Amino acid sequence: MSAGTLDAGLAALGLSLSPATQERLMSFAALLQKWNKVYNLTSIRDAGQVLTHHLLDSLAVLPHLDGIATLADVGSGGGLPGIPLAIAAAESQPGLAITSIETVNKKASFQQQAKIELALANFAVVNERVESVRPAAPFDAVVSRAFSELADFVVLTAHLLRPGGHFLAMKGVYPRDEIARLPAAFRVVEAVPLTVPGLGAERHLIILERN
Repeated sequence: MSAGTLDAGLAALGLSLSPATQERLMSFAALLQKWNKVYNLTSIRDAGQVLTHHLLDSLAVLPHLDGIATLADVGSGGGLPGIPLAIAAAESQPGLAITSIETVNKKASFQQQAKIELALANFAVVNERVESVRPAAPFDAVVSRAFSELADFVVLTAHLLRPGGHFLAMKGVYPRDEIARLPAAFRVVEAVPLTVPGLGAERHLIILERN
């Protein structure tokens, strides 16, 4: 995995990030791989796939976060998409604060270490079950990358969201069946196809809200 490959991938996503920010992204990828040897944070071991399947896949949602000041990332495991988004947003959207909610202690510990080592002032970690979290103020949006199916996602996280806020579900192929199973209180606002360079697989961002 090289900085040049990352730069090309970011350009394909329409993102322009400084060399310093790209270096922080590379440092996070290295940290993820280091901890993964002991803590099994992700099934992906190949450095090139960490770049495409984790960094670039996470960052594909960044252009869709305009107007969001507080974002909760639920069930993010190794900090995905929250940590790459926090690294990039520190430069591109300095008003954005991201809180990761992670149940598994070892994964939350890794995220806390990444926060310290990468000096992420706009990133916080909460080591609790999502249904137990009671934030001081509700979030503008809640994002998930591989948390659960849509119906479970919106029901389990609805208490985190402010009135008028949005659920952002990062999915692979268009989840037609999951959408059909949504509770009547929720609806899809938009389904955005995402193209992640080097991934070679369908990706969609499903944006939902309360009715």
